[in-house]
Amino acid sequence: MVSADAARCFQRHATSKISVAEDLYSIVSKGFRGEALASIASIAHVELKTRHISEEHGVLLQLEGGKAANPMPCAFEEGTQISVRHLFFNVPARRNFLKSDAVELRHVIDEIHRLSRVAEELLYPAMEDRRLDLTVGKGSTARTRALDLPPFTLVGATTRAGALSSPLRDRFGLIQRLEFYGLEDLQAIVERAAGLLNLELSEAACTEIARRCRGTPRIANRLLRRVRDVACVRACEGCIDQHLVDEALTLHRVDGRGLDASDRRLMELLLQSHGGGPAGLDTLAAALGEDPSTLESVVEPYLLQLGFLQRTPRGRVVTAAGRGHLGWPEGQEQVA
Repeated sequence: MVSADAARCFQRHATSKISVAEDLYSIVSKGFRGEALASIASIAHVELKTRHISEEHGVLLQLEGGKAANPMPCAFEEGTQISVRHLFFNVPARRNFLKSDAVELRHVIDEIHRLSRVAEELLYPAMEDRRLDLTVGKGSTARTRALDLPPFTLVGATTRAGALSSPLRDRFGLIQRLEFYGLEDLQAIVERAAGLLNLELSEAACTEIARRCRGTPRIANRLLRRVRDVACVRACEGCIDQHLVDEALTLHRVDGRGLDASDRRLMELLLQSHGGGPAGLDTLAAALGEDPSTLESVVEPYLLQLGFLQRTPRGRVVTAAGRGHLGWPEGQEQVA
């Protein structure tokens, strides 16, 4: 095309040839309409090179998100070339298609476990030498071609590092592990969330919420909202102090270590009915009226982290630290 048409072809315009209803029955083309170029250019990086037979030089036009730079002359053969990169770079995922945070995180984590053995072996030279070895053809005519890759970063996320093959795991140059937030970080998160809710909390009140949130920011935000609710009911004005926080969280049965009613029920059942353990998971679930998977994945992890509970081959056992937290001295068990 001529240089004057280079920018014009990305403008929005109608190319419909339908003027009456009968024209619908004579459509034979299945290609894109002209305005598809404008739609693609609005969500991608597009580069157009073209040269008309009557012109000495070609023209280069680059668009990013629908915005075009000034056309520039370039050396190019006769014809037109359109390159599209970074498709949907400025389009967020539709929220209707997103599941819960846990489900989406599991999809990200599971992606690295879906790699086939062939795909892993293709990654080895790419990770070590930035080279991709591809086999072209079959049998005696097969040839291996090496493609050089530009510098790139490969990130893998998993909660089951042991499920990865050793050759793949060992080729990652940096292996990091996410840890729970510290008390100071959680206190800063609570202070920021309180500002968003137009609440004024004392430093001791922020520390108290951070101490009871199990090291998880979303639990800290949930507890902060419950404190706000109690402050509204009490018609509290001014700064919320540690006493009000303790009253609100005690009302919601969250103790000083972040244990809720379900956690304490499990340990008290072990102490009262099983002498502190050991007791099997199915037995405890039946007695509590809970699903075994719920106990194993929701209730037990934090108790294990605190050292209040142990998993043994014979079953669950309450530790001395757990007894001390509940104020349950040795020898007080009542075995049914």
